[in-house]
Amino acid sequence: MKHPDFSRFCEIAGSLGVLTVRISQDGELIFRHNWDDDCRRNLYSATKSFTSAAVGIAQGEGLLSLDEKLTDAFPNDLPAAVDENLRKATVRDLLTMCLGQGEAHLMGAERPFIPEDDWVKLALSYPFPYEPGTHFVYNNAGPYLAGVLVERRAGCDLAEYLTPRLFAPLGIRKPTWERDPLGHCFGAGGLFLNLPEFHRFGELCLTDGAWEGRQLIPAEYVREATSKQVENGAEGYGYLFWMGKQNTARADGKYCQLSILFREKNAVVSMLSECRRGDQLFDAIYREIGARL
Repeated sequence: MKHPDFSRFCEIAGSLGVLTVRISQDGELIFRHNWDDDCRRNLYSATKSFTSAAVGIAQGEGLLSLDEKLTDAFPNDLPAAVDENLRKATVRDLLTMCLGQGEAHLMGAERPFIPEDDWVKLALSYPFPYEPGTHFVYNNAGPYLAGVLVERRAGCDLAEYLTPRLFAPLGIRKPTWERDPLGHCFGAGGLFLNLPEFHRFGELCLTDGAWEGRQLIPAEYVREATSKQVENGAEGYGYLFWMGKQNTARADGKYCQLSILFREKNAVVSMLSECRRGDQLFDAIYREIGARL
């Protein structure tokens, strides 16, 4: 079968700082192009989608529930005065960016200068001006807390938890992962993978968590995570996955670390980049790839 011509995309992508790209359709790798080596790079916030997967696996194992109140999940980490909105917040709210906090916290430029060591207590101490579920505010506090909760319930760190359940089956060996001052994997960012590894995760999500005859992530959870759960002023947001044009869902990190699910085309488009012009790159993705699949 003749595959689509993506040469025009490559012309645009190369000028925008894309380093490597892979496209799979119907389970077959139909295109790849490298402007640089396939070394491991920081996925930035695309890490959040791996944390989402960990939450889904943990829920499937009975370690936690998305409906669990944060006051029950973190009883020893709460501020002295617990806000009414904090009392209403659930684990699900950690995943939708509708936690109820009014500002972004634990962001990349902030983390090296945080004087506190206990970021769990810090994250729960920030104000909750909104009722959970009502305001989309992109915020690292939620996915960070979600990752710590999985670690506590599993009795090991997030990387160790995911190794037999996700990383090893996908051929991902001992990835580097940013950690907080107390040693917790930072569930909102800082996972380092190469593009083949990242792309396989996208392929796993496209198949609703099934991989080589094994159900690595509960299928129902993957479908929920990669579907619109809340409004965000654009196409919507799932459980630490962005929704996009052409009915897509994606893991998305700073400077365009992307793994995009084109469900209607049964395709995955992934790339690692150093791109500061994301709007132009997305336009090219949808026009030169999505429309041609």
